[in-house]
Amino acid sequence: MSGAVRQRWSLPAVYQALQSGFGAQNWWPADSPFEVMVGAVLTQNTAWSNVERALANLRERNRLDAQAIVRTRHDHLANWLRPSGYFNIKAQRLKNFCHWYLAAGGYETLQQLETGALRHALLSVNGVGHETADDILLYAFERPVFVIDAYTRRLLARLGLYRGDEPYDELRLAIEHTLGPDAALYNEYHALIVRHAKEYCRVRPLCGACLLRDGCPAVPGQGAAGRL
Repeated sequence: MSGAVRQRWSLPAVYQALQSGFGAQNWWPADSPFEVMVGAVLTQNTAWSNVERALANLRERNRLDAQAIVRTRHDHLANWLRPSGYFNIKAQRLKNFCHWYLAAGGYETLQQLETGALRHALLSVNGVGHETADDILLYAFERPVFVIDAYTRRLLARLGLYRGDEPYDELRLAIEHTLGPDAALYNEYHALIVRHAKEYCRVRPLCGACLLRDGCPAVPGQGAAGRL
């Protein structure tokens, strides 16, 4: 059939190809579950390198602690978070999160909650959306919740596995159903997707060097190129 694309890719096959090509990613880069949570709040709408600079500012001032953040003046906190962008908004969101975190009893108490209840509680915090909540669930609490971000939508849509514009939870649940509940797998898979999307499956993709180019409908000559 002229112009037909050989259907090769499935979610497990994509994972195997990325894992073979890139190796273990060892995410999330943090020294404690609380640092993961702070990073998840700060990484909204910015590059991780910027978050690292903001985290370093907090660490240098011994403020990478929920109680210390709550006690810190807003203008001081905002200045330390300046590298992460939207620093006034993020300072307020981080304070909101830390107030909630302390009132909820901290990590040991929250760890005892069932995943659905913990997710609901996280989403109740002003400034915590679905992606941020799921980052925290997966990387801080090691719960089997797949993180959906722009990289995931772009890659899986280009491969023809999903449309890419599904509602957040619809896409998350579909992926979890296919892969089965496995926090370690979700951790590594999401990290691999982020790396691949940054290096190859960009907004303007570098298809020539892509590990997944064989059978990808977005590659010129192999099907309709969805530019997401």
